[in-house]
Amino acid sequence: MKVLMFNGSPKANGCTYTALCEMAKVLQEEGIETEIMHVGGKPLGGCMGCGGCGTTGECVYGGVVVEAAKKLEQADAVVFGSPVHYASISGNMMGFLHRLSWSAGKYLKYKPAAMVVSARRAGTTSALDEIAKIPEFFHMPLINGNYWPMVHGSTPEDVKRDEEGLQIVRNIARNMAWILKCIEAGKEKGIVHPEPEAQIRTNFIK
Repeated sequence: MKVLMFNGSPKANGCTYTALCEMAKVLQEEGIETEIMHVGGKPLGGCMGCGGCGTTGECVYGGVVVEAAKKLEQADAVVFGSPVHYASISGNMMGFLHRLSWSAGKYLKYKPAAMVVSARRAGTTSALDEIAKIPEFFHMPLINGNYWPMVHGSTPEDVKRDEEGLQIVRNIARNMAWILKCIEAGKEKGIVHPEPEAQIRTNFIK
């Protein structure tokens, strides 16, 4: 089993990475492979709604989104991590999530997901709300811990002193491992996820 973790921070080894590493350590102790993929290092535009991915099977603008989609296909679960910028996730993470969802949403479906945000002080809950929209759309069980998944600090050293924040992400990782093992055991018993009804699209303009 493998958990793919997306680091949406411009800084490859900053506060968000520190939180993801804490989570990865617990998952690895549980016998689960992890990979942290840095997706926030370069400016990333949002989805253009061009429909090109429907023809080519991948985002026509290429880059880290296409690379992530290939890794995501082989992953069993996902973690979304981002710093808080102006009470929001990073612009790069927002663009990445939108483009990934449109072009590779089929690889997200039914996979357990978790999230974590890092902030100096505030804006965390609104940032978490933005990330949560993706799992809600793709039938993804959202794994939680004992509090909202956030760490605080301006530097990785600060985050390492945030004992409560690190405990939260460790608890999330343990719950993620548990859910993955339950899913695996269910498959051995012939239990698979339900097939959704055909999607209904309504228009509110009468």
